[in-house]
Amino acid sequence: MAESITRTTHAPAAGNSSPHAFIELKNVSKRFGSQQVLLNINLTIQHGETLCFIGPSGEGKTVTLKHIIGLIKPDSGEVFVDGVQVNRLKEREMAPIRKKVSMLFQGAALFDNLTVEQNVAFPLLEHGVRDRAEIDRRVREALQAVDLDEHRNKFPTALSGGMRKRTGIARAIIDHSECILYDEPNSGLDPIGSDVIDQMILRMQRRFNITSIIVTHDMRSVFKIANRVAMLYRGEIRFLGTPTELRESTDQVVQDFINGHSDITG
Repeated sequence: MAESITRTTHAPAAGNSSPHAFIELKNVSKRFGSQQVLLNINLTIQHGETLCFIGPSGEGKTVTLKHIIGLIKPDSGEVFVDGVQVNRLKEREMAPIRKKVSMLFQGAALFDNLTVEQNVAFPLLEHGVRDRAEIDRRVREALQAVDLDEHRNKFPTALSGGMRKRTGIARAIIDHSECILYDEPNSGLDPIGSDVIDQMILRMQRRFNITSIIVTHDMRSVFKIANRVAMLYRGEIRFLGTPTELRESTDQVVQDFINGHSDITG
């Protein structure tokens, strides 16, 4: 993407959220039937930060991402994005939030009947951009940022798993999103493909100050890209700190998870 693209930050609305927080969860709880998935979650994420969510499967990591982008509403608590309390917004009011925050789902959720170029352009068309020259320019910039410009005319079925996910990243950044939510971006990839995705995430942060929130089980990736790590366990944040602090944690539950010991359950 061209270096001329700039990103701006906006002051939160008065009285809504912490003065420097981009994303904030306050006492967020969520239950599905008899299962308490999240219990009084409190978390603040700054502009330009890369935070990795780790923890056993089924502990609410993806559910947390969906709260941030407004796909799920909490049973109680508050969710803020750039000072706006998103859990109070109606679906038709979410468009400005989803221009700031994009989500890369597992498998990238591409349209198989559209080319790479058409998939990447889709958010612009959805948001009413009709200038063909502007669309072409921004598609080219986004694809160049993820090293896929030469594959623009291919269909997703002709792409490797890593290339599909890079296409998803291009689609996420084309609308100049300030934050990307990644749901297990390394899943199903070989070590080299996984490292390519990590490099892309780092590149987005360094060049464009994009905030990245990543659900992952890949501990190698966590220690490479994260500024901070949050471990969800039994509905609560069991650990929150830097990768160094994670590695040095004396919590046996944390150590069992990051070292892959099977005595951690739940």
